[in-house]
Amino acid sequence: MEGVVVLLCVLPLVLSQQQRIFSWEAPGETPAPDVINPCLADQDSCSCCVMLKKKWELERYLNTSLNSLEGSLARAQTTLRNIRENRVAFSTGLADKRRCVGPVKAAVNVTYQSIFINIGEAYNSTTGVFTVPRSGVYNLALTAFSDAGSPGVSLAICVSIRQNGVALAALREKYDQDQEDQATVVLLAELRVGDRITVSLQPGCWLCDDQNHYNTFSGFLLYATE
Repeated sequence: MEGVVVLLCVLPLVLSQQQRIFSWEAPGETPAPDVINPCLADQDSCSCCVMLKKKWELERYLNTSLNSLEGSLARAQTTLRNIRENRVAFSTGLADKRRCVGPVKAAVNVTYQSIFINIGEAYNSTTGVFTVPRSGVYNLALTAFSDAGSPGVSLAICVSIRQNGVALAALREKYDQDQEDQATVVLLAELRVGDRITVSLQPGCWLCDDQNHYNTFSGFLLYATE
Protein backbone atom coordinates (compact mmCIF):
# COMPACT_ATOMS: atom_id res chain seq x y z
CA MET A 1 0.00 0.00 0.00
CA GLU A 2 2.86 2.37 0.84
CA GLY A 3 4.33 1.72 -2.64
CA VAL A 4 1.04 2.79 -4.23
CA VAL A 5 0.97 5.98 -2.12
CA VAL A 6 4.52 6.88 -3.12
CA LEU A 7 3.80 6.15 -6.81
CA LEU A 8 0.77 8.43 -6.74
CA CYS A 9 2.93 11.18 -5.23
CA VAL A 10 5.65 10.87 -7.85
CA LEU A 11 3.58 10.24 -10.99
CA PRO A 12 2.20 13.79 -11.38
CA LEU A 13 5.71 15.16 -11.20
CA VAL A 14 7.04 12.79 -13.85
CA LEU A 15 4.25 13.55 -16.30
CA SER A 16 4.47 17.29 -15.85
CA GLN A 17 5.96 19.16 -18.85
CA GLN A 18 7.51 21.75 -16.58
CA GLN A 19 10.70 20.85 -14.77
CA ARG A 20 10.12 21.33 -11.06
CA ILE A 21 12.22 20.38 -8.08
CA PHE A 22 10.28 18.62 -5.32
CA SER A 23 11.53 17.76 -1.89
CA TRP A 24 9.95 17.20 1.50
CA GLU A 25 12.02 18.52 4.33
CA ALA A 26 12.23 16.66 7.62
CA PRO A 27 11.13 18.48 10.81
CA GLY A 28 13.71 21.06 11.79
CA GLU A 29 15.31 21.27 8.33
CA THR A 30 15.20 24.48 6.29
CA PRO A 31 14.52 24.01 2.54
CA ALA A 32 16.89 25.46 0.01
CA PRO A 33 15.72 28.86 -1.29
CA ASP A 34 15.49 27.64 -4.92
CA VAL A 35 13.17 24.70 -4.16
CA ILE A 36 9.69 25.16 -5.64
CA ASN A 37 6.77 24.23 -3.37
CA PRO A 38 4.80 21.57 -5.31
CA CYS A 39 1.60 22.70 -3.66
CA LEU A 40 1.76 25.91 -5.72
CA ALA A 41 1.76 23.99 -9.01
CA ASP A 42 0.12 20.62 -8.38
CA GLN A 43 -2.70 20.29 -5.83
CA ASP A 44 -2.99 16.51 -6.26
CA SER A 45 0.69 16.03 -5.50
CA CYS A 46 0.41 18.36 -2.50
CA SER A 47 -2.51 16.45 -0.92
CA CYS A 48 -0.75 13.13 -1.38
CA CYS A 49 2.47 14.28 0.21
CA VAL A 50 0.68 15.99 3.09
CA MET A 51 -1.00 12.65 3.86
CA LEU A 52 2.34 10.89 3.75
CA LYS A 53 3.90 13.53 5.99
CA LYS A 54 1.07 13.16 8.52
CA LYS A 55 1.50 9.39 8.43
CA TRP A 56 5.20 9.70 9.29
CA GLU A 57 4.45 12.22 12.03
CA LEU A 58 1.91 9.84 13.54
CA GLU A 59 4.42 6.97 13.42
CA ARG A 60 7.01 9.09 15.25
CA TYR A 61 4.43 10.10 17.86
CA LEU A 62 3.34 6.51 18.44
CA ASN A 63 6.96 5.33 18.72
CA THR A 64 7.77 8.08 21.22
CA SER A 65 4.66 7.28 23.27
CA LEU A 66 5.47 3.57 23.23
CA ASN A 67 9.03 4.21 24.41
CA SER A 68 7.71 6.42 27.22
CA LEU A 69 5.21 3.76 28.33
CA GLU A 70 7.88 1.05 28.26
CA GLY A 71 10.11 3.21 30.44
CA SER A 72 7.30 3.83 32.94
CA LEU A 73 6.50 0.11 33.04
CA ALA A 74 10.14 -0.77 33.68
CA ARG A 75 10.32 1.71 36.58
CA ALA A 76 7.08 0.39 38.07
CA GLN A 77 8.33 -3.21 37.83
CA THR A 78 11.59 -2.24 39.55
CA THR A 79 9.69 -0.53 42.37
CA LEU A 80 7.39 -3.53 42.82
CA ARG A 81 10.35 -5.91 42.83
CA ASN A 82 12.10 -3.83 45.53
CA ILE A 83 8.95 -3.83 47.65
CA ARG A 84 8.57 -7.58 47.36
CA GLU A 85 12.23 -8.24 48.12
CA ASN A 86 12.16 -6.02 51.22
CA ARG A 87 8.85 -7.02 52.78
CA VAL A 88 9.11 -7.55 56.53
CA ALA A 89 6.22 -8.66 58.73
CA PHE A 90 5.69 -11.00 61.65
CA SER A 91 2.79 -11.86 63.92
CA THR A 92 2.96 -14.32 66.81
CA GLY A 93 0.98 -15.76 69.68
CA LEU A 94 2.27 -17.02 73.01
CA ALA A 95 1.17 -20.63 72.50
CA ASP A 96 -1.29 -22.96 70.73
CA LYS A 97 -2.37 -24.60 73.99
CA ARG A 98 -2.58 -23.70 77.67
CA ARG A 99 0.66 -22.04 78.73
CA CYS A 100 1.67 -19.59 81.43
CA VAL A 101 4.97 -17.74 81.68
CA GLY A 102 6.04 -16.56 85.13
CA PRO A 103 5.91 -15.31 87.71
CA VAL A 104 9.62 -14.61 87.36
CA LYS A 105 12.23 -13.30 89.79
CA ALA A 106 14.22 -11.49 87.07
CA ALA A 107 13.21 -9.98 83.75
CA VAL A 108 13.12 -12.47 80.86
CA ASN A 109 12.41 -12.31 77.14
CA VAL A 110 9.01 -13.75 76.28
CA THR A 111 9.18 -16.36 73.53
CA TYR A 112 6.10 -16.38 71.35
CA GLN A 113 5.94 -19.86 69.90
CA SER A 114 2.82 -19.70 67.72
CA ILE A 115 3.83 -18.09 64.41
CA PHE A 116 1.00 -16.64 62.31
CA ILE A 117 3.27 -15.01 59.74
CA ASN A 118 7.00 -14.38 59.51
CA ILE A 119 7.81 -12.76 56.16
CA GLY A 120 11.54 -12.22 55.95
CA GLU A 121 12.20 -14.76 58.76
CA ALA A 122 13.37 -11.94 61.05
CA TYR A 123 11.56 -13.20 64.17
CA ASN A 124 13.19 -16.05 66.10
CA SER A 125 10.64 -18.09 68.08
CA THR A 126 13.40 -19.78 70.08
CA THR A 127 14.91 -16.58 71.49
CA GLY A 128 11.88 -14.29 71.16
CA VAL A 129 14.00 -11.72 69.29
CA PHE A 130 12.95 -9.79 66.20
CA THR A 131 16.16 -8.68 64.48
CA VAL A 132 15.55 -5.69 62.21
CA PRO A 133 16.62 -6.65 58.66
CA ARG A 134 16.26 -3.19 57.11
CA SER A 135 16.32 0.35 58.46
CA GLY A 136 12.94 2.03 58.42
CA VAL A 137 9.79 2.95 60.32
CA TYR A 138 8.09 -0.08 61.86
CA ASN A 139 4.68 -0.65 63.35
CA LEU A 140 4.91 -2.70 66.55
CA ALA A 141 1.97 -4.07 68.54
CA LEU A 142 1.77 -6.00 71.81
CA THR A 143 -1.27 -7.47 73.57
CA ALA A 144 -0.79 -8.93 77.03
CA PHE A 145 -3.25 -11.15 78.96
CA SER A 146 -3.03 -12.75 82.35
CA ASP A 147 -5.20 -15.00 84.48
CA ALA A 148 -4.87 -14.81 88.25
CA GLY A 149 -6.16 -18.38 88.56
CA SER A 150 -9.02 -17.67 90.98
CA PRO A 151 -10.99 -14.67 92.28
CA GLY A 152 -9.21 -12.58 94.91
CA VAL A 153 -5.72 -13.63 93.85
CA SER A 154 -3.47 -10.75 92.85
CA LEU A 155 -3.28 -10.22 89.08
CA ALA A 156 0.04 -9.04 87.71
CA ILE A 157 0.71 -8.03 84.09
CA CYS A 158 3.92 -6.13 83.46
CA VAL A 159 5.65 -6.42 80.10
CA SER A 160 7.47 -4.02 77.81
CA ILE A 161 8.59 -3.79 74.19
CA ARG A 162 12.34 -3.19 74.17
CA GLN A 163 14.80 -1.98 71.56
CA ASN A 164 18.28 -3.28 72.32
CA GLY A 165 17.26 -3.66 75.97
CA VAL A 166 15.72 -0.18 76.30
CA ALA A 167 11.96 0.03 76.85
CA LEU A 168 9.93 1.63 74.06
CA ALA A 169 6.53 1.09 75.68
CA ALA A 170 5.17 -0.90 78.61
CA LEU A 171 1.97 -2.48 79.89
CA ARG A 172 1.46 -2.77 83.63
CA GLU A 173 -1.48 -4.05 85.68
CA LYS A 174 -1.40 -5.22 89.28
CA TYR A 175 -4.83 -5.74 90.73
CA ASP A 176 -6.63 -8.11 93.09
CA GLN A 177 -10.24 -7.46 92.02
CA ASP A 178 -10.15 -9.13 88.59
CA GLN A 179 -9.29 -12.72 87.85
CA GLU A 180 -8.40 -11.81 84.26
CA ASP A 181 -7.14 -8.68 82.52
CA GLN A 182 -5.78 -7.65 79.14
CA ALA A 183 -4.05 -4.59 77.63
CA THR A 184 -2.68 -3.55 74.24
CA VAL A 185 -0.09 -1.06 73.01
CA VAL A 186 0.61 -0.06 69.39
CA LEU A 187 3.46 2.23 68.38
CA LEU A 188 5.65 3.36 65.50
CA ALA A 189 9.41 3.24 65.88
CA GLU A 190 12.29 4.16 63.59
CA LEU A 191 14.65 1.19 63.72
CA ARG A 192 18.01 0.42 62.18
CA VAL A 193 19.47 -2.75 60.70
CA GLY A 194 20.52 -5.13 63.46
CA ASP A 195 18.33 -3.66 66.21
CA ARG A 196 16.93 -6.33 68.53
CA ILE A 197 13.26 -6.00 69.46
CA THR A 198 11.99 -8.10 72.36
CA VAL A 199 9.12 -8.37 74.82
CA SER A 200 10.37 -8.39 78.39
CA LEU A 201 8.38 -9.90 81.27
CA GLN A 202 9.17 -8.08 84.51
CA PRO A 203 9.78 -9.65 87.97
CA GLY A 204 6.69 -10.80 89.88
CA CYS A 205 4.48 -10.86 86.76
CA TRP A 206 3.12 -13.56 84.48
CA LEU A 207 1.22 -14.20 81.25
CA CYS A 208 -1.22 -16.97 80.43
CA ASP A 209 -2.53 -18.10 77.06
CA ASP A 210 -4.16 -20.95 75.15
CA GLN A 211 -5.40 -21.70 71.64
CA ASN A 212 -7.41 -18.43 71.70
CA HIS A 213 -4.16 -16.42 71.48
CA TYR A 214 -4.81 -13.71 74.05
CA ASN A 215 -1.13 -12.75 74.02
CA THR A 216 0.23 -11.53 70.68
CA PHE A 217 3.32 -9.73 69.43
CA SER A 218 3.42 -8.31 65.89
CA GLY A 219 5.35 -5.91 63.70
CA PHE A 220 5.88 -4.89 60.10
CA LEU A 221 7.95 -2.48 58.03
CA LEU A 222 5.89 0.59 57.20
CA TYR A 223 8.52 2.16 54.92
CA ALA A 224 12.27 1.92 54.52
CA THR A 225 14.57 4.86 55.29
CA GLU A 226 17.71 3.50 53.61
